[in-house]
Amino acid sequence: MRILVTGANGMVGRAVVEQCLAQGDEVFAHDRHSLDITNHESVKITLEHERPEALINCAAWTDVDGCESNRPLAYAVNSRAVENLAASSRRVGAVLVTISTDYVFDGAREGFYTQRDNPNPTSVYGAAKLEGERCAQAASARTVVVRTGWIFGKSGRNFLSTIIERARRGERLKTISDAYGTPTYADDLALRLRELAELDIPGVYHVVNGGAGVSYEEFTRAALLAAGCEATEIESVSMDTLRRPAPRPRNSRLRCILSAAVGLPDLPYWESALGNFARLSLK
Repeated sequence: MRILVTGANGMVGRAVVEQCLAQGDEVFAHDRHSLDITNHESVKITLEHERPEALINCAAWTDVDGCESNRPLAYAVNSRAVENLAASSRRVGAVLVTISTDYVFDGAREGFYTQRDNPNPTSVYGAAKLEGERCAQAASARTVVVRTGWIFGKSGRNFLSTIIERARRGERLKTISDAYGTPTYADDLALRLRELAELDIPGVYHVVNGGAGVSYEEFTRAALLAAGCEATEIESVSMDTLRRPAPRPRNSRLRCILSAAVGLPDLPYWESALGNFARLSLK
């Protein structure tokens, strides 16, 4: 396939580029310097020149607290730019696969969120991403929305890499004991994004690693064990005590009710994915 990847210098973008190249795809990899997705004319010209069969959008502004204080930029990157990517993809006959977030849900329910649950974001970041989903779907019928969360991987900064770095410096860690999600290994996510591009079946998919979900504290302890840092001192804290500018969902566990219907197997359990990541990156 001819695949254009935006946000190609980020953690997920790099994993997508590696996955596509490994499968023999012709890849056009763009970071924010070679393609600013908020520049609509530049996006149009680039797609018309490169004529991809699929566009996998890994570009986003994921600073949740930053989005809360800069609503215009949050919507420019996470909503209007995604709408334009969809419109430009439609013009060149490409399927768009774009990444959304578990933060489109308010976190009030128990158990897992599926596509049957109504989104109700509580932050600017979540609201902008949800608008991006809907605007992209309106701009192109060939839009695949992938909601995911708690992403970890071997490049870029994320929750897991940060705690490992701090543990190896001998720092005492605070971890949240009462917020829950479903971890997602960037390499597994990248493979699924590429599979969805090839399938070209529009819809909203929840893509996370398998398992019952986990709290930040449980995920932290598992990661520290995998990294050989299990002796690190950990303090359990409540999410409410952190007083961050943007609200977060207390429960953002995801499950997909569409993947099996289109022939896609569940991703590996998060514990197995964490083990794979540890063998490659943490030792």
